[in-house]
Amino acid sequence: MNKIRILGGVAALSLTLAACGASTDSGSAQSGKSGKPRIKFVINGNLGDRSFFDSAYAGLKKTEEDLGYSLKVVELGSDRTKWSSGFEDAAAGDDYDVLAAGTVDTVGFISKLAPEYQDKKFWLFDGSVDYTGKSGCSNKCTNVYSVTFKQNEAAYLAGFLADRLVAAKSLPGSAGNGKVGVIGGVKIPVIEDFVIGFKAGFKAAGGNPSSGVLVQYVGGDNPFGDPAKGKQIASAMYGQGAELVWPVAGSSGLGVFESAVAAKRYAFGVDSDQYKTLTDPDQRQTVVTSVLKNAGNALYLAAKANKAGTLAYGRTAAVGLAEDGVGYVDNANFDKLVPAAVRAELKAQAAKVKSGAVKVPSAF
Repeated sequence: MNKIRILGGVAALSLTLAACGASTDSGSAQSGKSGKPRIKFVINGNLGDRSFFDSAYAGLKKTEEDLGYSLKVVELGSDRTKWSSGFEDAAAGDDYDVLAAGTVDTVGFISKLAPEYQDKKFWLFDGSVDYTGKSGCSNKCTNVYSVTFKQNEAAYLAGFLADRLVAAKSLPGSAGNGKVGVIGGVKIPVIEDFVIGFKAGFKAAGGNPSSGVLVQYVGGDNPFGDPAKGKQIASAMYGQGAELVWPVAGSSGLGVFESAVAAKRYAFGVDSDQYKTLTDPDQRQTVVTSVLKNAGNALYLAAKANKAGTLAYGRTAAVGLAEDGVGYVDNANFDKLVPAAVRAELKAQAAKVKSGAVKVPSAF
């Protein structure tokens, strides 16, 4: 399987990790009684989303196998009222050297805890603390490494591909409506970055995003963990003529693939290669491609640099197509569903984004 994927170029991102211009750890990670550096992965949710958190876990699990770390996972569940105390309890334990957490929902927790535990290290992925010290981080979070992803760049390619497919009626059973759908978890900047990038790519391919791109948000108390709501929204979008739907909503998106099977339509995956992670064979066949934001590889490289004493703390690294930080899956199902000419166009667009010839708008 050939993938134009996140962090496929290890050397490129390694340079980014070490050259952010921030102070670096003066030595390798500390270790517990086992002699191994210890990572505690605190999840504001649960494993099993077959997407973002599972990707992060896979990368951290690999640090045990390849780099000699030990890993402990703490799942806080979907009840947001328990997250603050959960993070406080996790940080208070003396069973870690590095505490890793992800998404913008954890920024406030890390900003508060990092100054309280300055002998520990914190990794924040898909979000960034305020290193000026104006919003929390009384120590300016000099012990925090943040990495964000230019998801708008990969979303641009998804939008470009979506328009090319529906305009040419390339997908089997195409109704020729020229419509696609995007389902976000909740309307926050990181999700809007996906939506804005997607619409820009759709427009660049010749489509009209105002009429051709349907957008709706899961919302509610559990926007990234409600597959039933994701399925409901997707079913409505397919009913309005959408040829494919792209969920950007964590495990809420799992319901989209159920709906795609029922509607005999298609979908894009997100964050991980969902053609691989979905277990239902019929659902897998609906996945044209997946837009990758591989948190796992980013965390693996952070662990590698951390162990070498070269990981840059105190600033944010941002990775996109040029750093192989985001991308899309090119596999057998992709080749079957996407005409060769469109595949070539998509690669050309990716090259233009990488080179800077195409500037993708962002929510940030």
